[in-house]
Amino acid sequence: MEWVKKLGFIVPSWNTVMEYECARMAPEGVSVHFTRIKHTDDEEETLLHMITKVPELAELLGHARLDAICFGCTGGSFVRPGMDREITRAIQEKTGIPATTTASALVEAMREMGVARVAVASPYPQWLNDRLGAYLKAHGIAVVREKGQNVECPAFLPPGNAEALAREVDAKEADGIFISCTNFRSLEVIDRLERDLGKPVLTSNTTAMWHTLRAAGFEGAGALGGSLLRGHLAGARR
Repeated sequence: MEWVKKLGFIVPSWNTVMEYECARMAPEGVSVHFTRIKHTDDEEETLLHMITKVPELAELLGHARLDAICFGCTGGSFVRPGMDREITRAIQEKTGIPATTTASALVEAMREMGVARVAVASPYPQWLNDRLGAYLKAHGIAVVREKGQNVECPAFLPPGNAEALAREVDAKEADGIFISCTNFRSLEVIDRLERDLGKPVLTSNTTAMWHTLRAAGFEGAGALGGSLLRGHLAGARR
């Protein structure tokens, strides 16, 4: 099997879900490589402090001669206006490698899928859901319904929890569903949700994987990750 692309991800230290789901979504010939950034709570101060560590961690990942790097914390990349661009710029300046963030990825994925009105399901406290809504609004995307669960480090929650929450927030006027947080399991339920709800179901991890593959210039197709990964990678559209 030919080794075609190497992707790097910077994840919060308590995050176990992003590694698991991205490894499963990786197309044949694509490897995923992770480094961890200290993170033990979802307070705003902690999220902002995490950003200061990005350049040194990106430099370490860059030693692996990767094809693209993603900052894998959704809240950390939208908690302050312009944070996503700041993180991307820091990674690229330090490494010379194409970069993205989960926040940037979710916006680009929604545009790709024609989602202008979205319902949001997350494990976040309300203040962080509000920041996500403001971030999306600034990019021309309206949140029509949202609900968080006020759960820190939600990796212990089964995929069925995210599925039930997604069904709860779904609304007729929503073009799609977004399940936020890279540490929130949902990969196993995406296909069923899309089939039952009749609309795109995007998650932090599927959008991050999709956008990082695109940044790396990947030309194949995905098998897992819902309609986004199966039908909207560059090679899949040809």
